[in-house]
Amino acid sequence: MPKTSYRTSRFGESVIRGMTRLANECGAINLSQGYPDFDPPEVVLQAAERAARAGPHQYAVTWGAPNFRAALAHKQSRFMGLAIDAEENIVVTCGSTEAMMVAMMTACNPGDKVIVFSPFYENYAADAILCGAEPIHVTLHPPAFGFDSDELQRAFEQKPKALVLCNPANPSGKVFTRDELLFIAKLAEEHDTFVLTDEVYEHIVYEPHQHTYFASLPGMFERTLSCSSLSKTYSMTGWRLGYVIASHTVINEARKVHDFLTVGAAAPLQEAAVTALELPDSYYKELQALYAKKRATFLDYLDAAGLVYTEPQGAYYVMVDISEFGWKSDVAFCEWMAREVGVAAVPGSSFFHKPVNHLIRLHFAKRSETLAAAGERLLRLRNKAEQAVSASRSESKFC
Repeated sequence: MPKTSYRTSRFGESVIRGMTRLANECGAINLSQGYPDFDPPEVVLQAAERAARAGPHQYAVTWGAPNFRAALAHKQSRFMGLAIDAEENIVVTCGSTEAMMVAMMTACNPGDKVIVFSPFYENYAADAILCGAEPIHVTLHPPAFGFDSDELQRAFEQKPKALVLCNPANPSGKVFTRDELLFIAKLAEEHDTFVLTDEVYEHIVYEPHQHTYFASLPGMFERTLSCSSLSKTYSMTGWRLGYVIASHTVINEARKVHDFLTVGAAAPLQEAAVTALELPDSYYKELQALYAKKRATFLDYLDAAGLVYTEPQGAYYVMVDISEFGWKSDVAFCEWMAREVGVAAVPGSSFFHKPVNHLIRLHFAKRSETLAAAGERLLRLRNKAEQAVSASRSESKFC
């Protein structure tokens, strides 16, 4: 029997999705995979009902239905401060996951190097491997998760073809400052490097922090592939509607990659999602207020539980330090916590290029009652962890 591709041997299955399966198996509250447990806005649901009956039900234009692209161009032009042309600058994808893969395959050749900040969303490493590219990891240092300018300079001196920038960042919740972004832009221009941005949390930012679109920086639109989706902004992760925004020259190439990857995103969902893209600016202010309240609620529970964490500046994730509990493996800790505490988290080791086993990621994109239930369970975490360590020591086995 022939062997499968060597590429697939270089990465494992998604740890995040694996933790979701474990949560489902043992009835834990799933704070691992980052999706809300509440619905999109009612007007969007009504539009989906109409589209389910009236259509369209056949292929949309491969790179996105014209009315969807027009609505997206109008909305993103407003927020990005750029003149986005629906015909010249957009390709619609099956979620931001495909958008990032399209961007990587459009920008990079096999053997090229790609800068990836660590910690990183787990897909980025797999994307690079599948493209035949080599990641260059640059550390984001806790607790503020800033980068060392000298380390980043050395990474650029290796002549990377692209840099991946997740902003606001998953899993750290970091929002890059304008000065940090300008420094990256300076190096990208000096070394003729593409920047691939993942900005799915663009509207989930906490005061006083502000999100700056990298493509909006002086001279950066021509070398930026801006990736995002509707998933997190409108609580519709299952709709799988994403996009890449770039210059006309780049988007023409990206459209070809997208066409042969997936042909196109779901036509009736694009029709319904136009309603989401046409929501007034007040929606985004209310969204920020909603998530600010959820963050405050969840962090209060973490404080009450005596847990050490980094306060997120954006997105809806919290990195929690579990060093004090004495587990040698964060994977074992998360498996134990899902089964014994009833809360599912993601082992932090899945986000780092070097061995890091003392962090876990939780998220708070949940209804108030879900957060309260998870918080009450986390209040019991310390006692249960101490009991587990005591029991394991008595058996001469440590976790």
